[in-house]
Parts: sequence; structure tokens; C-alpha cells
Amino acid sequence: MDKIGFYEFNFTIILNKIIVKIKKISYNNIRGVKMKIGLVLEGGGMRGLFSAGVLDALLELKELSVNGIVGVSSGALFGVNYVSKQKERAVRYNKKYADDKRYMGLHSWITTGNAVNKDFAFYELPCKLDVFDNETFKKAKTDFYVVMTNVESGKPEYVLIEDAFAQMEYLRATSALPFASKIIEINGKKYLDGGISDSIPIDFCESLGYDKIIAVLTRPEGTYKEDKLGFLYKLVYRKYPNLVNSLLNMATDYEKVLAKIKDLENKGKIFVVRPPEVLKIGRLEKNRDKIQKVYDTGLNTGLKELDNIVKYLNK
Repeated sequence: MDKIGFYEFNFTIILNKIIVKIKKISYNNIRGVKMKIGLVLEGGGMRGLFSAGVLDALLELKELSVNGIVGVSSGALFGVNYVSKQKERAVRYNKKYADDKRYMGLHSWITTGNAVNKDFAFYELPCKLDVFDNETFKKAKTDFYVVMTNVESGKPEYVLIEDAFAQMEYLRATSALPFASKIIEINGKKYLDGGISDSIPIDFCESLGYDKIIAVLTRPEGTYKEDKLGFLYKLVYRKYPNLVNSLLNMATDYEKVLAKIKDLENKGKIFVVRPPEVLKIGRLEKNRDKIQKVYDTGLNTGLKELDNIVKYLNK
């Protein structure tokens, strides 16, 4: 991005923040009626920084009380910061440690079997370096669920996270990418990334009985998953036929859930936030400018949608 584009982009974000403050009175108009609100957060590696930006925009709605969140993969990893009310934390640490070989990348994958380093990314970083506010998270009145794929059955499992530090292995499991991560074993069960079996858990969120649902997606409308790794799935995970079946059906299942989401959206039953364009960022991106841009795109999109979200909640 050239300097002019950079300043124009950031001016837009600043302008939207000013608009939020000017319109603050309109955000106080979320009805005092007791209603249960749920959030669904899609994953997608570092595309999840778009969701992080959207969530930081939602924190501007002080009167918004989210009763539950269902997060998948990076949607869960970055979504915890919404519950702990730590704005900009996700983009901050991802930029700071982008080039640190202890964090993620080829070095970690070769030396540990995990592209995202277990000890550094999930323990040292949130516990010591950029401390996650686990106390605020635990005290929050927001149920936080993560989705994992059971390797033996190939089916999704949903776990309520009540203590992020005590249940960190579940956060690892929801984001354990095929090939890039070792299979994670918890209480005798084997898990991989939740996006394999339930990439956008709208059905599970509906089953929880929320009156209103806001879904944050990380692909623009009209874009789908492409999968050309079928032969590798069959080779690497041949001991787990049910998992292979789920992996092979990911693209088809994704199209089906997008169709359902569009139908619910057209009927006014859910509110969907999407990127305005394809997010040009790698799953394990190290370019700080790209990291910032995807986050800023989410923040800017979220700020623009605040009025529409309020209108949806007030219907």
C-alpha cells in the first residue's frame, strides 16, 4: 500500500470512529427487552483478523450484551479477546511476533510438528508476553463455545470454555490445521480443526435458542472453498476414514451452510458481516502490513455496520 492509500484508509477508520461517538445516542436505543444474542465466528487462519476488527467495532456498542459466542479455529482464538474486552490485542501480538520463529512457521513445524508453536503461542504469549485477561473472561456473562473435529468420528464437538487458561488445549484443538498440526489428544479423544466438520456453526448456534444471531464471515459473498488435496487427505489420515470423509466433503458442506445463511439473512433472521473483498492474506501470514490491513478492513466494516446491527436487534 502506498503512503497516500495508507493515509486515506486510516482517515476512513478515524472518521468512522468519530461518527460512532456522534451517533452514540442511537446506540443507546437497543431495546430494553430481554433477548438472547449469539455470535458466530468463522475461522480461516489469519483471515480471522477481519473478525477481530469487527469484534473491536462491536465493543463500541456498550449496551450490546452478547449471551453466547460460537467460534471456529482462528475465529475462536481471536474471539476470546471480545469477551475479555481487550481491543486490538489480536492484531498487536500478531504483528509483534510475526517474524519470531518461536511463534509460527516452518521452523516450528519442522522442530515440533506444529506450524503454530504450542508452548510459545498458547502458553508463553498469553500468560506472560501479551497477557490475556482471563479473569475478565471468566467473570463475563457470555458463554463461549469452540468447535473441534473428532478425528475418530469425523464429527464436530462443541465445548464451553469457562476458563481459557485451564482449557487452553481446546483452543489449540479448534485451530489445529490438517497437515500443519499434530493431532491433539484431550481426555483420550483425538481432535483437529473445527472447520473440517463445521466451518460456520450456525446450526449449533440456533440450537442454543438465541433470539438474534450475528454471523461474522471471513470470505466475501460469492466465494467458496476450493480443495485439491484429496489424495493427501487419504494418504496422511488413512487410519481415520471418517475424518477423511469429512475432509473430502468440506467444500460441499461449506456451500450448503452458506446457502442456509443466505436464506436466513434474506428472511431477516440473522445479521451477517462479510469482508467487502477477498482478504489477501496467508493462513500463517508474516507480513505486518497485510496483517494490519486485514484487521483494519474488519474494523472499518464493523464500524460501518453498527447502525444496521442496531436496527436488526431492534426489530
